[in-house]
Amino acid sequence: MLGRALPGGRQHRVEGDILWPHGDMDRAAAAYAAARDQAEQHGVAGERATSQAQRALVVAFTDPDTADDELHLAEQLLTGLDLRATSLTVRIAGLVRDAGTLRGLEAARDLRAESHDAGITATEAGLELALAFHHAVLGEHDKVRAVIDRLRELARTGDYAYYADLAHYMGGLPLPGPSSAQWLDGAEAVRSRWQCLVQTRRTHLRVNGRSGFGVKASGRGRGPARRSTGRVRWWR
Repeated sequence: MLGRALPGGRQHRVEGDILWPHGDMDRAAAAYAAARDQAEQHGVAGERATSQAQRALVVAFTDPDTADDELHLAEQLLTGLDLRATSLTVRIAGLVRDAGTLRGLEAARDLRAESHDAGITATEAGLELALAFHHAVLGEHDKVRAVIDRLRELARTGDYAYYADLAHYMGGLPLPGPSSAQWLDGAEAVRSRWQCLVQTRRTHLRVNGRSGFGVKASGRGRGPARRSTGRVRWWR
């Protein structure tokens, strides 16, 4: 297993961190759930909250309805903890959940400013990836390209250069040249998974009569994570 020597749930979180950029969201979500549960067993509150935040993020890409409960649980687990990056991840997950239906990008601009001021490149890059997903769902290729430009700027630090590749894949855009990214199962498999995520979200929005590629936008967004009326479920 990837990262198996790490303690307190971290080995599973590392596994999830590797899987989700590959577009393998179901396995990543399972890995994050295992990390969260193991951290719970060892009483490591920060790891538990961080793993759940990451789980909420990957579930938001695949199932925006289920993501509501995942986000609510992440918010609960963050209560009383000072984890700036994890708190920002939860907010980014909310944007991913609403991709294709966002009525404005004010929240994204606020997140960009907060992440930049905090010097957290990971959340800056994650936010741009969420925006790439949103614009790809809407078929806004020029805006996807603008996101790619911002990701390239962020990648000058040497980290997260492969995020620009993911934005290309989501937008159905060709890479400008050979990539330095080395994917476990090849670039085409990763491209296919990310394009499938975009197509699945478009289908979800059409079926539910909401905005999306080729569908008139309703002008409505869900905003903050919806509060569950009953007991929060720990999704497996």
